[in-house]
Amino acid sequence: MMSMLLSRLRLGSARRFSLLLLSNGFSSSMLQTPPCSILSAKPCGEGLGKLVTMSLMMKNGSDTDSCFTFSDKKVPLELIRGGDGMVTIGASHGWVATLTKEDGILRLQDDLNPVASDVNPKRIPLPPLVTLHGCQTDIITNVSMSSSSPEDEDCVVAVKFLGPQLSFCRPAQSNSQWTNVRIDNPCFFSSRVMFSKGMFRIPGSGGHLIGSWDLNHHTPKFQELHFQNLPELTKTQRELLDLCFTSQHLVESPAGETFLVTWYRKTAAETIDGIAKLKTEALMVFKLNEYGSAVYTQDIGDLCIFLSKSEPYAVSATSFPGILSNHVVIYDFDELKFVQLDEADSPIVLGDIATFGAPYHIPPQNI
Repeated sequence: MMSMLLSRLRLGSARRFSLLLLSNGFSSSMLQTPPCSILSAKPCGEGLGKLVTMSLMMKNGSDTDSCFTFSDKKVPLELIRGGDGMVTIGASHGWVATLTKEDGILRLQDDLNPVASDVNPKRIPLPPLVTLHGCQTDIITNVSMSSSSPEDEDCVVAVKFLGPQLSFCRPAQSNSQWTNVRIDNPCFFSSRVMFSKGMFRIPGSGGHLIGSWDLNHHTPKFQELHFQNLPELTKTQRELLDLCFTSQHLVESPAGETFLVTWYRKTAAETIDGIAKLKTEALMVFKLNEYGSAVYTQDIGDLCIFLSKSEPYAVSATSFPGILSNHVVIYDFDELKFVQLDEADSPIVLGDIATFGAPYHIPPQNI
């Protein structure tokens, strides 16, 4: 069923725009939407695209049409296709970060949030960016928020730029300004920031070091990780991983557990419209503890981890009927992949390539 779904998405992804809800209903408490993902777009008016909400039921059977239900939502088309001098940076808590080239202002928009208003979408401008000496603010790695909405009085927004600069602000406060931090260690220059347990945290390149900044003093703390239970790989597998582009991603479970996901990708043999794409070759998940142990695991229990251009997150499968437990759902510009962690004896996985304009996993939203 999944291969048939991917084939359909590959054919239509350049022309349509959808929200894929990875569930057959709402949460067990009926207070949250299911996790969803932005898939494709089609124009429906001047400067607008149409969102189609698709509910995917994870069940056996070959009739993929029975897996979907539909509803419509309109959003600015440039959020998916770019253009008009606007660049999308990523997303956090369902808010998409955009950067306008003309004025250089970073904004948070709720257009792609499944519960946000079509008629009155919210656009939260952040203070003008301030570039530290020897740094740059044109290329942004990602954006993270300390709470579900930038309108919350105590919400802190963290912006990680490519290079040594990390910046914080509180958008809801009057006369909000950036607090800028320079990170000296180059292993953090290309890493992504996330929020966990009152701290903004960044995994260093290679995953051996994690930097943390608290909400009040922004004084960095660094923790060295000690890896345990590493998988046994063949010589061929090790050589494959050595050829991959590697990135590290911190994820927190609803129960407060912390995981480090190491994502291995390389240029795929397949191309789309003559353009080479990255394809997932392997995935390793490590469970972290407060003492710095990072234990490789193929069993995350009831959890499903969502990895995309949004801030990664995890949900309990039993809270959302239809969600697959012990899985990582990968969603990138070039790929959609469901990885069952205990499916193979090694972390090597098979990926499927496609083309997506806005590869964002949107976490459950309060109704």
